[in-house]
Amino acid sequence: MSPEPDTSPVGIEHLPDGVLVADGAARVVQLNSAAVRILQRQRDDLLGRDVREVLPLQDTQGRRWWTCTDPWNGLATRTGHRERLLLLPGKEQPIELFVTATYHRPGHLAPVDRVVLSVRDAISRRRTHEEDGALISTVAHELRSPLTSVKGFTATLLRRWDRFTDDQKRFMLETIEHDADRVTRLITELLDISRIDAGRLEVRRQPVDVESAARRYVDRMVASGTDARQFVVNADTELPEVWADPDRIEQVLANLLENAVRHGDGTVTLDLMSGSEVLTPGAAAEPVLVVSVSDEGEGIDEADLQRVFTRFWHGRRRGGTGLGLYLVRGLVEAHGGRITVGRAASGGAQFRFTLPASAPDHVA
Repeated sequence: MSPEPDTSPVGIEHLPDGVLVADGAARVVQLNSAAVRILQRQRDDLLGRDVREVLPLQDTQGRRWWTCTDPWNGLATRTGHRERLLLLPGKEQPIELFVTATYHRPGHLAPVDRVVLSVRDAISRRRTHEEDGALISTVAHELRSPLTSVKGFTATLLRRWDRFTDDQKRFMLETIEHDADRVTRLITELLDISRIDAGRLEVRRQPVDVESAARRYVDRMVASGTDARQFVVNADTELPEVWADPDRIEQVLANLLENAVRHGDGTVTLDLMSGSEVLTPGAAAEPVLVVSVSDEGEGIDEADLQRVFTRFWHGRRRGGTGLGLYLVRGLVEAHGGRITVGRAASGGAQFRFTLPASAPDHVA
């Protein structure tokens, strides 16, 4: 039987996964370019040949998959197989594939006349699993320290309350409160990241005085022990009105300011300016509020600038989850703004983000 060309307007050639079609005699009659790439075989080596011979798939236990599934001689009621991880022998090492099989019968209990295989490279799936594992490990590490502190101080106060002065009790309770806030913030960030990844982040817009919000957060950092002389806040006399989610904007400012203090050096400068920017490709420039946070540290290596806003990126000074800047970008973009990173005039790192000015057409 001669191979059938893929002539449909949107056929298997347009699918992102690899697809092979075998006929009632198990011969490969169709396949797309994705299958050729994933299977690392030439098209002519597959077309017209027995699919069981050219694709000697095995399960993870080393058993021949075709012997187990046998679409042509197996149960007459079977319609296919759900996705399974299978191995295809390669030149140097097996190729890991996720394979889904669908059996077509011309009538009820009729012999199979088409077997459609969907193959997907396992590398991307494995990379996702590795990232999930890294996230779990990172979160567990970040939670351990504050929870250990909370547990330790709480146990000490419960067992030896009468042995401590009021000042000592206050110190331990303030530490417990601080560490509980750290845990709450981490959990909030993780939930927001999951919403960003799923496209479900809600932004509740209202008029926000970003300058006041920035100054309040600086005051909060000073009250927590940071030297007030380390901060400089500059703002234009007239700033445009911004409709944004105040809690989300505080998250952005908190991450950028704390990042500058933790990983930078010298004075941290926060500038707020009026500006204009093209926020939508092909559209005219729109009025925006421009916010930049810069420090006087060593800055970020040129080679790392493209990776700053990715998951788990850390600078020279490791610490934290490596998720803060990834979250910041997601929050800024959820407001319709943009964020960039570069080198400040002082030589340190400079993060610059914009927020659209004026009220949106539909306020969430």
